[in-house]
Amino acid sequence: MDIKDLKTLIKMVTETDITEFELENAEDKVVIKRGTAGGVPQYQMQQPMAYQYAPQALPQEAPAAAAPAVAVEAGEVVTSPIVGTFYRAPAPDAPQYVEVGQVVEKGEILCIVEAMKLMNEIEAEYRCKIVRICKENASPVEYGDQLFIVEKLG
Repeated sequence: MDIKDLKTLIKMVTETDITEFELENAEDKVVIKRGTAGGVPQYQMQQPMAYQYAPQALPQEAPAAAAPAVAVEAGEVVTSPIVGTFYRAPAPDAPQYVEVGQVVEKGEILCIVEAMKLMNEIEAEYRCKIVRICKENASPVEYGDQLFIVEKLG
């Protein structure tokens, strides 16, 4: 499936009240969902295993807008839910979403992971304090990479 076909499918979904669209053939599987957290449409295209660039496939039900947290000795780890590029701010000239030492509330945006020109906002799953930022701005990330170490607050 080429990019022109994908753009047509995305346009079809965004111009109608369809909330989920799935297309699968022998070569490709495309899933388009809208109405997720933050009201931003999320798109996911899965390639056949022969064309996978990452050594591990994404879980089919992995939400693009929520980052899983794993317990560690110094706090909780916020990991990347997708493969893409890590950004600390919404634009190069904009202020960064979070800084070390900052307290963020549940649902606040921590960063963006761009995948296939789509900006996926990674939100805090709970009230927390940023202990460490693990990635440099504009650096590539893999599924499960550590993005932040946070201290969970009440």
